Amino acid sequence: MNTLMFIKECQEKVFSGIGISSKDAEKLFNIPDESLKDLASCANEITLDFNGNKVDIEQLNNIKKNACSEDCTFCGQSAFFDTGIETYQLPTPEEIVIKAQKAKDEGAESYCLVAAWREPSPKDFEKVCKIIIEVNDKVGITIECSLGFLTQEQAKKLKELKVKRYNHNLETAKSKFSEICTTHTYEDRLKTLEIARDAGLELCTGGIIGLGETREQRLELALELSRLHPEEVTINMLVPIPGTPLELQTNLPNSEIIRMFSVIRFLLPESVIKISGGRETNLDDSGEELLQSGANGIITAGYLTMDGNEAKKDLKMIEKIGLKA
Repeated sequence: MNTLMFIKECQEKVFSGIGISSKDAEKLFNIPDESLKDLASCANEITLDFNGNKVDIEQLNNIKKNACSEDCTFCGQSAFFDTGIETYQLPTPEEIVIKAQKAKDEGAESYCLVAAWREPSPKDFEKVCKIIIEVNDKVGITIECSLGFLTQEQAKKLKELKVKRYNHNLETAKSKFSEICTTHTYEDRLKTLEIARDAGLELCTGGIIGLGETREQRLELALELSRLHPEEVTINMLVPIPGTPLELQTNLPNSEIIRMFSVIRFLLPESVIKISGGRETNLDDSGEELLQSGANGIITAGYLTMDGNEAKKDLKMIEKIGLKA
């Protein structure tokens, strides 16, 4: 069987509802570079069939940028590394409302509140809840949260406050994780996702590629994401930050990035697959090709510690390739 026939056979398994096996996914991940366009095209057809041509647009608000107690080697907010990034505490609900309204006006469908800590203290969690209530009352945009580890009670409270989705990334493959973080475990992250799911929250999870992992480890991450079946997958591409242990890491070739997004689409045909941090610096086209290779979501207008494209620019990019915002 030639490569195109194999890709089409896998695509038919997805369309029929059977789904592909881990062995299929491994073969797809390792197809020759000359067949990448076929893989991407078939992934795009799966996206359009299951999700239509609408791109999910999200904005983030890093509501607490501070020295985090975790030692994740890619992160400019870790207290373990001297990166010179400014820090600040939780802003007032009024400040968040203004930014959330701006995000909505710029076309964002969802607004994710992100905080740099291991887990929210009871006092900080109460403040976040007040922010969520104010944004719900005054803006009316879908709220998502990324607040680190949660208790069952905290997860239930977020659900009560109509938070739609909880983000907690696996970061990388289990086999790579101990090289990336030593202050908590991969199992800790899985437990948080389980708590969020049990509370009735939708899941957003994913990771960062380009950390020095192998292609096999990227496949390992993709298969774990498939097992969790999150409503949203967010894939970041490392932007090396001076002062972190990964500051000299080189970018992945675009071909490896396309493999990741395309194979995840075969594994998770119904999920939102979002191009996240590093889109503007790792890609030649800010995401046009990936939005035609399995992805159907972007984060716009900036990330946790770095700027991104202006929302207007991204909306034009989406329109240019025949998709809808």
